[in-house]
Amino acid sequence: MAGRIPQRFIDDLLARCDIVDIVGERVRLKKSGRNHSGLCPFHQEKTPSFTVSAERQFYHCFGCGAGGNALRFIMEYERLTFPEAVEQLAARMGLEVPREGESEVSRERSREQARQREEAVNLLERASRFYHHQLWQGESAPAMEYLRQRGVSDEVAERFAIGFAPPGWDNLKRHLNEHGVDESVQVEYGLLVQKEETGRSWDRFRNRLMFPIRDWKGRTIAFGGRVLGDDKPKYLNSPESPVFHKGRELYGLYEARQASSRLERVLIVEGYMDVVALARFGVNNAVATLGTATSEEHLKRLFRLVDEVVFCFDGDEAGRQAARRALETVLPMMIDGRQARFLFLPEGEDPDSLVHAEGREGFENRVVCAGSLSEFMFEQAAQGRDLGRLEDRERFASAVLAHVAQLPEGMLRSLMLRELSQRSGLEVDRLEALMSGSAHDMPSEPPAGQGGEGSRTAPAAGRSWQPRQSGASGRDNRLSLPARALHLLIHSPGLVQQLPEGVDWCPEGDEGQLLAEVVQLLRSGGYRSPQVLLAHFHGTAEGEQLLALMRRELLIPRDRREMELEGLVARFRHDSSQRTPERELQALLDKERTGERLSDEEKQRFRVLISELGGSGG
Repeated sequence: MAGRIPQRFIDDLLARCDIVDIVGERVRLKKSGRNHSGLCPFHQEKTPSFTVSAERQFYHCFGCGAGGNALRFIMEYERLTFPEAVEQLAARMGLEVPREGESEVSRERSREQARQREEAVNLLERASRFYHHQLWQGESAPAMEYLRQRGVSDEVAERFAIGFAPPGWDNLKRHLNEHGVDESVQVEYGLLVQKEETGRSWDRFRNRLMFPIRDWKGRTIAFGGRVLGDDKPKYLNSPESPVFHKGRELYGLYEARQASSRLERVLIVEGYMDVVALARFGVNNAVATLGTATSEEHLKRLFRLVDEVVFCFDGDEAGRQAARRALETVLPMMIDGRQARFLFLPEGEDPDSLVHAEGREGFENRVVCAGSLSEFMFEQAAQGRDLGRLEDRERFASAVLAHVAQLPEGMLRSLMLRELSQRSGLEVDRLEALMSGSAHDMPSEPPAGQGGEGSRTAPAAGRSWQPRQSGASGRDNRLSLPARALHLLIHSPGLVQQLPEGVDWCPEGDEGQLLAEVVQLLRSGGYRSPQVLLAHFHGTAEGEQLLALMRRELLIPRDRREMELEGLVARFRHDSSQRTPERELQALLDKERTGERLSDEEKQRFRVLISELGGSGG
């Protein structure tokens, strides 16, 4: 797993770039005294309230409060994670992004992988251009006729770079051979199929309408092909490759982000043509999975961009079954502020036919009025049961409770329990006791089709780490003092402005070090969004700690949070002033005895204390 991006590199990157250039590429700016101004890209306005300062390398909107440095702007505007934003800005500067703890051998391997990926993307882009060119040639008459029948305009075909793989066994193969592309590379990236026994190879896609699958940068990484004759299968996707993993990619996501930099919701549909047909009618926020059920990785990507996801399914039993799998997958990800809805289409209809029949407004009304996650969850649990009968009501409550146990701690989970209490007649306290005391007896069906996920018990869903608790009993759910401070900051990042300068007031220990790092990041990045902060720690143990705190409901009212944080800082300072050399030495000895390794700083401090105390260890 790659280490964190060094802070010194981030500081150097920001020092090299000019925020006026970065913002000016995306927002029309006008010189206004020492600053530049324009219409804010983060909210609708008619009079400019958005200011960019070249002197301070900072942007701020007086209308909506958005603000930060160049990295922050790229993250918010492009809806990228922190590492993605650093990568984009570094690429612009022609710099390679380093990672902490990375050896020269590892860096060389990363450079080689990046070079190979770039070559692969260039190859796939060349193939995409070939297919797109073929769409406008004589042999493509069946493909053009199909697009015309489906109402796909030339403009939409261009936007999605739709192409055509002509009949024949080696059209693309010959084209790429002419450009010096080795056949083994074409096989590796799924453009050719090779028979192992004979070594003979041929085009994977033949007589098919071609849909390029693009990554977040708009680069072609794979293809989907719809057959135009009687061949099987009807839809054929590229195989997995070094640049393509179907459980992670979504068709149409790049195009949706290009259509609107401020997406509010994303609609997940079944097929390529559903996405294209909806775009033709101006519904530009649809994406499609690539022949798989919606995965956690898909949803992670979408929830980084939007707060609301709408699943679109056929109204038949197969659609209901797919919806149940989607419910299982999305539950652990429903932190406060997110929404998931379920739209079931009338029998015999798909998004393509429905938007043709009802138009954009009618279809979008269905999306807006789609059933909520809670409605679908209670409906599924009640299906086939008579809630007037005691036994059926018990099974209904057990089914709902198994789902609620998968939700992260927060308002939604609390409201679900209250609603279940009203419907089942059981007290909320009793439901909570049942859920925590016997959750291991409530199996949660793993989402079908999620290869490698395996089964998991309800209480473990989405909660791989618990913050250190202050009580001796494992039943005590109170947080340690440093974790309480982190809990406040991750829910209210703006509180960092009220903290004293420096981080010398932070306590010692792993949680204290994490608190100091979070404070420094909040100050340097000006982050307002907890998701932006979490992105910086993505893939690390610290990231898991912060994510667990993010999922934990913060019950302190907003008007009391500043006072709470001030009290914690005062406590940290008091504890530090009370620490004697003897106690400090004993703490280091205790840490060493438990098998934990001392850091270089701690070893140095250990030697100093031993010297000061005359060699006495206790």
